[in-house]
Amino acid sequence: MEILAELEKEPLRVSAGTTLWKEGDETGDLYAISQGWAISYRDMNDGTRQVLDVYLPGDVIGLADFSFACRLANVNMLTSGVVCRLSMDRLSNMFKSSSRLGSTLLSISARNQTLLTERLVNLGRRTAREKLSHFIFEMYVRLKRIDRGIGNQFELPLSQQVLADILGLSAVHISRTFSDLREEGLIYRHRNRIELPDPERISQIARFSANSMSDGMRRLYY
Repeated sequence: MEILAELEKEPLRVSAGTTLWKEGDETGDLYAISQGWAISYRDMNDGTRQVLDVYLPGDVIGLADFSFACRLANVNMLTSGVVCRLSMDRLSNMFKSSSRLGSTLLSISARNQTLLTERLVNLGRRTAREKLSHFIFEMYVRLKRIDRGIGNQFELPLSQQVLADILGLSAVHISRTFSDLREEGLIYRHRNRIELPDPERISQIARFSANSMSDGMRRLYY
């Protein structure tokens, strides 16, 4: 706990839209999100973008770049928030001081890879209805691990265009799919607020893999 507190001594308050780094930048420090949401993405040649990941409070950003000389994607703050810079030197000292924390960081990286694998299957082999349900349920599970008191409602500060960039669909298709799910009584969306009347049913429709959030990984990550 003392080591973790040391890492959070210099929090940086950032506004929505702040770029933490750009694709191709020299790889440097990692960031831990204390407050707020961020996304990583790549710009496409046709002017569109593909959102690769969504980061929530408690997530560490930059683990995927750890072994590379340059950043693999752009990272922007989606909302205002607070991030903590994790320098390579401080991380190295952390590993030396606590093998348990080093193992936990490695486990977080493995968990992220598992989630990315699940998303790849979701993007490539499922319908728009299943894709959107899967992503909404993933966010629900991740947020519930942070705050068990959210019940069946939570804030999702993602526009229809951001959701389209995540799922490889058009914003119009996202809107229509939300309408279909609302008519079925599965997902209600009120601006940035999501309500899931029956989370278990959404899980079944999304074909969400329980392995991507196994109990062992939950304990390590949360």
